[in-house]
Amino acid sequence: MSETTTAYSRPTAVTHEVTNQAPPLTGHDAAADPVLLEGVSREGASWHLEDLHRFGRYVGSAEARTWADQANRHEPELRTHDRYGNRVDEVEFHPAYHSLMRASVDAGLAGAAWADDRPGAHVARAAGFMLATMLEPGHLCPVSMTYAVVPALRHSPDLAKAYEPLLTSRVYEPGLRTPAEKPGLLAGMGMTEKQGGSDVRANTTAATERGDGTWRLRGHKWFTSAPMNDLFLVLAQAPGGLSCFLVPRVLPDGSRNTFRIQRLKDKLGNRSNASSEPEFDDTVAWLVGTEGKGVRTIIEMVTMTRLDCVLGSAAGTRAALAEAAHHARHRSAFGARLIDQPLMRNVIADLALESEAATTLALRLAGAADRARRGDDRERAFLRLATAVGKYWVCKRQPAAVAEALECLGGNGYDEASGMPRLYREAPLNSIWEGSGNVTALDMLRALTREPDSLEAFRAEIEAATGADHRFDAAWRELRDELVLTEDAPLRARRVAERAALVLQGSLLVRHAPPAVADAFCASRLAGDRGQAFGTLPPGTDFAGVLERLPA
Repeated sequence: MSETTTAYSRPTAVTHEVTNQAPPLTGHDAAADPVLLEGVSREGASWHLEDLHRFGRYVGSAEARTWADQANRHEPELRTHDRYGNRVDEVEFHPAYHSLMRASVDAGLAGAAWADDRPGAHVARAAGFMLATMLEPGHLCPVSMTYAVVPALRHSPDLAKAYEPLLTSRVYEPGLRTPAEKPGLLAGMGMTEKQGGSDVRANTTAATERGDGTWRLRGHKWFTSAPMNDLFLVLAQAPGGLSCFLVPRVLPDGSRNTFRIQRLKDKLGNRSNASSEPEFDDTVAWLVGTEGKGVRTIIEMVTMTRLDCVLGSAAGTRAALAEAAHHARHRSAFGARLIDQPLMRNVIADLALESEAATTLALRLAGAADRARRGDDRERAFLRLATAVGKYWVCKRQPAAVAEALECLGGNGYDEASGMPRLYREAPLNSIWEGSGNVTALDMLRALTREPDSLEAFRAEIEAATGADHRFDAAWRELRDELVLTEDAPLRARRVAERAALVLQGSLLVRHAPPAVADAFCASRLAGDRGQAFGTLPPGTDFAGVLERLPA
């Protein structure tokens, strides 16, 4: 028996020893990023760096990444009625979502910057918003709208006086209660309707004035995100034309306003965030701004959310780059680490260029927004055109960059456990929200034709870099000709927006980035010495210099 046992016994062996796999990208400071830190200081918020590093350690923690995963795996659920049949129209979220919200609101990423008088307050907020986006972007939709609502609400001083102190609070309290009784509020926006989409002047939601200073709304909105927020700015047709209204979920007397959530959207990505179709039926509202000037009023909110779209796409690209670089640093193939293989170095460096250009532009826009709020008319003019250009290009580039970064992980990147599929599903979002590519490119044309000061400010920003690189100078000369609008301008709008964004990014990098980065950008993006895919930078590129700029 012992001989039989011996004959059929097998030597003890390890059959599942894991080797050559990258460890989880956790336990680090996500703010340890030279591009981010230099941009924050350059745009006037160096006083915020200590807090930014503190928030970066939270973003890089294993606990926060677990929350991000849970908030997307356990999606919001609509509850239209309570157990007794009463209409409640509530959305229930996983506790992880509330943890993310609490951390972001506490960090001042909602409306707090509007209550901070320090120069650079909006830049500090932008940097934190980018870090939070790298962690989990879905929960930032209500955060972004709360930030953006403040300047629009100021068109009605009485409403701003009542609600702004709560919108700028750093306290997150979920659930529907009387607004005045909560320590902090969140705001949303209801613009689009199914028959019009971006053509909001086709809206059919009707507003009827009452004699007590309120209005009543009746209609159906097509895409209203974060329906559990406390307040919403809504467009509706009043007798004097399309107007902007404030709609609270709970009225001052504690009763529920009519806000029937007909369904939640089943979206490609952004799964942690609830997006809904609400129906208004004798819904109580207050006029914001002037009757008939609704687009002009709410555009203040749209402008700020467009800025967040640029910040979000730059951050999403940077998050994907960080994952790809981390994998390449730890994974080996064919006798060397991936990061040391020439072709992979080319891919990562190309992604790093794309990311640095996007991040630098996004923070420049945040700096302009901060200075514009302080009365700088030139920065306000620059922001008008540069936001449209940046929104178009940075958001357009995110899907391609994330796809390439995912491929750097090979099959591991296609696995949900890596987190890369979530980044990929999220990538098209910012190019769609707050004006798709065509809308944004045409908005650039409107700025060029109606606001000549914006072109002059844009020109001054670009020409600050002339004389430093002949390829940049040549690209600017070509762009000047493109900016002369002819009858075919709408047909060329995307081409012009793309080139304007690249030249603007080139100007920023020539002035502010290390020579290796500026040289590679001008060679590949402005002079065209590259292929159509990432990883086609020309020989002679200072790859080591570019890769020194990778995030931690």
